[in-house]
Order: sequence, then structure tokens, then C-alpha cells
Amino acid sequence: MKRRLIIFFVLEFCAASLAAQNFAVAPALRGHVDNLCAEELDGRRAGSDGERAAARYLYSALREAGVLMLTDSLGQDFRIAGDAGSDEIASQNIVGIVEGADPQLREEYIVVGARYDHLGTHTLMIDGEPVVQVFPGADANASGVAVLIELARMVAQYQGLFRRSILFVGFGAGEQGMAGSWYFVNRAFEQIRDVKAMVDLNALGRGGQSNPFQCFTQLAPVDRDYVFDKTRETPVVTLPTVTQRPPLSSDYLSFYERKIPVFLFTTGPAREHRTIKDTPRLLDYAAMESACNYLYHFLQVLSAQDEISTADGDPAARAARAEKVYSVSECDMRPQFFHSNEKHFLQSWVYKYLKYPASAIEQNVQGQVLVSFIIEKDGSVTNVKVEHGIDDRLDDEAVRVVSVSPKWIPGQIKGLKVRTLMVIPVEFRLKK
Repeated sequence: MKRRLIIFFVLEFCAASLAAQNFAVAPALRGHVDNLCAEELDGRRAGSDGERAAARYLYSALREAGVLMLTDSLGQDFRIAGDAGSDEIASQNIVGIVEGADPQLREEYIVVGARYDHLGTHTLMIDGEPVVQVFPGADANASGVAVLIELARMVAQYQGLFRRSILFVGFGAGEQGMAGSWYFVNRAFEQIRDVKAMVDLNALGRGGQSNPFQCFTQLAPVDRDYVFDKTRETPVVTLPTVTQRPPLSSDYLSFYERKIPVFLFTTGPAREHRTIKDTPRLLDYAAMESACNYLYHFLQVLSAQDEISTADGDPAARAARAEKVYSVSECDMRPQFFHSNEKHFLQSWVYKYLKYPASAIEQNVQGQVLVSFIIEKDGSVTNVKVEHGIDDRLDDEAVRVVSVSPKWIPGQIKGLKVRTLMVIPVEFRLKK
């Protein structure tokens, strides 16, 4: 009994000491971003040598940080179909773990993830000569990967303060329909039912009034207010604004479809996002350091909760529980649109009948609308709603087109038709 009291006192003393400190990681964050945006990585396109080099860098950095690696430097490999007429794309996830200190909770996991690939290169013809443009992807998403590495270092250094196990995952092929996170959730991680929350790090490199630090949360724990309130007691400079409108689509979606609580931390897409101007010199490393320190305390509080529930307070979700709605990943046979997938639905139906509002065109309003809907047992489409909107005109048009969809072939589990939740991105893009 005396020994247990001594251990408890030591842990309490450590926790109190940590509450009074922050980690000076800005120089390390800058170094990671510079390495991931190096010219020889050619923009880290999925399936490229540059992406593989980024994966090896992430593996080495996590191992050096004290994380127990669950993959080797080649990663958790997978293949996806390329665009029409192109070869398969081979990519990989990098996975490591810091095991929890609580014997009763260490078999439960919190996933901290960040995509590490980007757009690669683009060749232009100027005066008859080819000119290669590289998309460095400093904010998207070298910034998130850099924070992932240094956050992992903090957690590994003070492992005894985290009750649950923390999985650190670098997702490959994020630009290919979030293939890496989908593969991790649906094929690779056998204990996915024991994942209690997912923390997504994407575009954390900016700051200030135009790009504030924010957290999008969905299917959050019942006592999520306690989590955010508790982290406000920490000495970090910047606290996130909590929002229920996602600033950008990201790898949290694969976990959200499995009804796992998700938290997307971001400073949002800046003007240079996904352009050749997204370079390391534009990033605010002091803001990234502040975010990193906040995330360390956030993980500590989230990990310490006695129970994390996936209960959703949304009225539509409560109504749906009268007859369960399954995610696509839970189906033995996923829903099909004319014997094909949701990509075919977008190409052959949505974009064929989508009408870009004239007023939105005049005002140069464009972007991505995230739409969810339920495919009923008879194949009809119901409960169409916007999960992430950009403008009422575009939101309404996306809902209209999806709502008048022809019937699908419903999803099945063990040969029985089931109601299935589908989430798709509808793009509104203006040609330059």
C-alpha cells in the first residue's frame, strides 16, 4: 500500500511539473518541414519515389523519438487503382505506438494521424520548352506530419502519464481518396473496434486571424466539454476554436464512417494551399509549436477519461437507431450504383446533372461540399444532408442532385440487405 502511494505521489508530482512547462519544438518542426519539402522528394506524389522517401523519413523520425514501430521502414503497404489507363499506385502507412500506462486501458487506442503525401509535380510548356513545377506541400501536409513527430516525442518521453495507448500513423495516398486511412481502418488494423478516438492533424502551418487554430469534432465523447475545459487549464498560448463545420475534408472521414469520435486540428487552408507557393518559409513555426503543446495536453486529458463513448446527440442519429444504419466499411457487399461504386455515381450522375448556380460562378465561389445520405434496403436514397458546406447555393444544389438519385443496389451483411450511410465529396470547380 505504501509503495502504491509513493508511485501515485510521483505521478501527481510529474503531472503538476508538466502543467507548468511547454516544449520548445519550433526548430525541430522547421527541420521536419524542410526535409519533407526537399526538392528531391518532388512533391511526394502518391506511389512515387518521393512519397516512399517521405515514408522512410517519418519512420526514422518516429523511431528516434522513442516510438515502438509496428511497421518497418517499408510501411504497411497497399495498392490502389490509378486513373483510367494508368498503372496501380503502391503506397504505404507508417505506424508506431506508445503503450498506455494503465493495465486496464492500454488495450484501448487513440489514433493520431497525418497524411504525408502531396500533389507531386506538374509540367508546363513555356515557349515550347517543358517546365516542371513542384508542389512542396509545406502546409499540406508537411506541417501536420512535423507536429505528429514532435507530439510523438513528447508522449514517448512522458509515457507514464497516458493511460491509453497512442497510435501514431502516417497515412499514404491521402490525395487518392484518403486511401491510406481507409486501408488502415478497414483492412490493416485488426483492433479497430478498440480505437476510442481519432485525432487528425492536417494543415497546421499557418496562424493569426485569417487562419486561426481550430478543432472540428464529430461523434465526440459524451463529456467532450470536460476535455476542452480541462485543457484550458494548461499554460499553452493558443487554444483552438471548437467547430462542428469541418474546414477541410481529411482522413478523419474513414474513422467517422465507423462511428469513431474524431477531432480534426487545423489552421485551415490558406490562400497558397495546394499551390506551388505552399513553401516552408510561409509557415508560422511558433504557432505550430503552440499547437503541438496544446495537443500534448489534449491527448493526456482524452487518454485519462474512464470511458469514451461514441454516443451521438444528433436528433437524426437518435431516430436512426430505431433501425440501425451501417457504414459502408461494415458491409460485406457495399452499395452499388448500377453495379459500380460511388466514384461512378459522381461521374455518371452527380456531375452529369449538377447545375452550377450562375450567381456563384459570377462571384467565383467554388470548393467541395461533403454530402451524406442513407441508402435504404430498397435502394432508395434518403436523409440527404450537408456534412461540410461552403455556400448555401452550392450546398443546396449538391443536395438536390443526390436526392433525385436513381435507386442503388443496397449494401448487404451476411446476405441481408441493410441501411447504409454513404459520404461523398461533390466538387464545384471553375476552369481557369
